[in-house]
Amino acid sequence: MTEAVLPGDLARKVIDPHAYAEWDGLLDTFDHIRATTPVAKVQPDTPGLFDPFWLVTRYDDVMRISKDNAGFLNNPRPVVFSFNQAIEFSRAATGSNMLVDSLVVFDAPIHPKYRRLTQEWFMPRNLARLEDELRALAARTVDRMLEQGGGHGETKTLDFVKEVSGPYPLRVVMQILGVPPEDEPRMMMLTQQMFGGQDKDLSGSGMENMTAEQVVQIVAAAVKSFEDYFAAIAEERRRNPTEDVASVIANALVDGQPLPPRDMAGYYIIVATAGHDTTSASTAGAMQALARDPEQYARVRADRSLLPGIVEEAIRWTSPVQHFMRTAAEDCEIGGQQVKAGDWLMINYVAANHDPAQFPDPRRFDAARSPNRHLAFGAGAHQCLGLHLARLEMKILFEAILDRVAAVEPAGEAARATSTFVGGLKTLPLRVTPA
Repeated sequence: MTEAVLPGDLARKVIDPHAYAEWDGLLDTFDHIRATTPVAKVQPDTPGLFDPFWLVTRYDDVMRISKDNAGFLNNPRPVVFSFNQAIEFSRAATGSNMLVDSLVVFDAPIHPKYRRLTQEWFMPRNLARLEDELRALAARTVDRMLEQGGGHGETKTLDFVKEVSGPYPLRVVMQILGVPPEDEPRMMMLTQQMFGGQDKDLSGSGMENMTAEQVVQIVAAAVKSFEDYFAAIAEERRRNPTEDVASVIANALVDGQPLPPRDMAGYYIIVATAGHDTTSASTAGAMQALARDPEQYARVRADRSLLPGIVEEAIRWTSPVQHFMRTAAEDCEIGGQQVKAGDWLMINYVAANHDPAQFPDPRRFDAARSPNRHLAFGAGAHQCLGLHLARLEMKILFEAILDRVAAVEPAGEAARATSTFVGGLKTLPLRVTPA
């Protein structure tokens, strides 16, 4: 069987962070690839730039790989697409393929042991304790939004990402990690540098086209700052434990031993960063869709039973975690292609969540979409630990917005992050009319 190799122009788009900032063009690219070569080899133009990998774009294939954690491993290769220069930098700095060793990196038997440490904390029964606090925070967030410029009751123009969808989930996660409000700007900056290191605005570099070395240096500096910060938090929680997640991690025992310092740092970092950046992206995406469709906004204001559908569709529609990488543990066939043991694969959630075979008219934001078995949270043993928290905080925030905002409309062009890994809107100008 002839190996399907993606043409150079398409291969470049798959790994180009700028392509992910142009959403409609990106979806066009994945529609073409999915229809012609749903599993295809991506090879570098320049030998040694990165290791070749299989791009997987169909929903069914991505679901299969996501659920088969024995056949498709998170190690030994990086779990996020990386250029070889970045991998070498990470190995020299940490001895690992990744700058951060966290839950998303580990396989069994380590992964389930680590996941169990906090899994119960993130279950709906426990999260119910937070609802009153989340409602108060959502109310304060909407208060601040409606205080932006103009008098009482007047239409306001604002950047929804800056004023609402960024700070709200950040405060939620920082509370459960014991981070005081005055440190939140620092946490936001470091998260943006980790996940948005390829973006000139989010990285803080102001550089449009950074080299792989420049990007990895920005990310490495952010990781080091996170590690130092959470080492102090962990030490405090060992002395004075509370009921928050920070205390669970700081005092955790696995096989009778405390977590190694690097693993503990990775645990804090994944909760601190993925715990809010992805929710921010989904929240902004939902508001963008509703601003473009005033009739749908009016319907959900009148019928709150539609709200869970809004939340779920926003998560699918935005797919904030845009891909993960896996390594084949054994020879297998996927999409008619012969995959060898040790091969690297990209399971692309953007492509899978816009597969028309699973989601009719996938680019349409449909709050009534059913079923909506999207892959934005992953699947199988590595399904997102915080999915229940994300859904809960989004629902509560939109309840507060729908109570207080009569209408919302675009006030300019939104802009997406330049990033191949975690992406979403970095600006969303809106006009909001108080109720």
